[in-house]
Amino acid sequence: MQKKEIRKPELLAPAGDMEKLRIVINYGADAVYLGGESFGLRAKAKNFTSEEMEEGIRYAHSHGVKVYVTCNIFAHNSDLKAMEEYFCRIADMGADAVLIADPGVFYTAKKAAPSLPVHISTQANNTNYMSAEFWKNLGAERIVAARELSLGEIREIAQNTDIEVEAFVHGAMCISYSGRCLLSAYFTGRDANRGACTHPCRWKYYITEATREGEFLPINEDERGTYIFNSKDLCMIEHIPELVESGICSFKIEGRIKTAYYGAVTVKAYREAIDDYFKSPALYEQKKTCYLEELKKASYRGFTTGFYFGRPDSSSQIYDNSAYIKNYDFIGLVKEYDEENGTALIEQRNKFSVGDKVEFLCADGEGFEQSIDAITDSHGEPADSAPHAQELVRIKTAKAVKCMDIMRRKNNRREK
Repeated sequence: MQKKEIRKPELLAPAGDMEKLRIVINYGADAVYLGGESFGLRAKAKNFTSEEMEEGIRYAHSHGVKVYVTCNIFAHNSDLKAMEEYFCRIADMGADAVLIADPGVFYTAKKAAPSLPVHISTQANNTNYMSAEFWKNLGAERIVAARELSLGEIREIAQNTDIEVEAFVHGAMCISYSGRCLLSAYFTGRDANRGACTHPCRWKYYITEATREGEFLPINEDERGTYIFNSKDLCMIEHIPELVESGICSFKIEGRIKTAYYGAVTVKAYREAIDDYFKSPALYEQKKTCYLEELKKASYRGFTTGFYFGRPDSSSQIYDNSAYIKNYDFIGLVKEYDEENGTALIEQRNKFSVGDKVEFLCADGEGFEQSIDAITDSHGEPADSAPHAQELVRIKTAKAVKCMDIMRRKNNRREK
């Protein structure tokens, strides 16, 4: 097969609700993936009603952004009855593709909405080019590579089939093979493969010895237990050239249940890294540290490159805690800007006060730091702080800002 032309990859971002969808689009996503109220693997995300999904698709398309809908559960018989109508509705809304893992769900989608493009989820365990070709011959347009593949293996898939290859480049890693977890259902009765994961991989664990009933032993010297399944977060921002050269057409960021702030930070960082690399590889190399430092301003558990460069070792795991590193707080979202007075209307997300030093993350262009000199409340009265959730206040900004720019403040703490 001829070598494929290298093209700028799609940047695919998570959208857990309407606000997150708007924010990741404004911060540079080429496509978003979201779930409806049924048949997806993120039941804890707010997800989209039919009306919200239709609105979200309209909004995305008006910005030239594609929308992929997740229907990647492993279905039981009781799930199948409502699926045909669901796929018809998604197709009528104009969704650009649906993400599927189960062959029965795939068959149902093709039967109900034959014109609706299908992408094969990472849950389907796509590990070789023959399975990729299998799905292509059935009518799939894209596979999402299994997370256990190296860049070399992905490159071989891309070189031996014409199907598009999507892969995760950033976000939380699941200890279970291709994300197919059994622990959640075993311990709690909530099936991760049907969208109800309780994340038991983040719990504390001890071991027991068969002849010592009731005696719990730590796996290493830590009286609090150990987090043997707790992986660091995937981060490939320093390896854009290798990802591009492997033939991956879509760089996927994990995180539909993460915050809108997380989406803004990660999308902006990867948007800039991808664009810089295609503008000038030398510019990208020069700025690699800057991209990484920006990603550390969102919550994370340390970073790993996962399986991309071989089997992960012990350095990819976190053995002493399950806390996030959270260096910055999301404290406000810009709703509008008054050019004449140089003031911004801010929707408060965490308390901030006069005298605080803050930083603006801007969807377009570079951010900036400033101190808050004064706050005016919704009644036009001076205030010392903005203490109430989603309170609307005005502050003077050092530079012009736009709707959906983000105000944040540095801190130093871990958060469970």
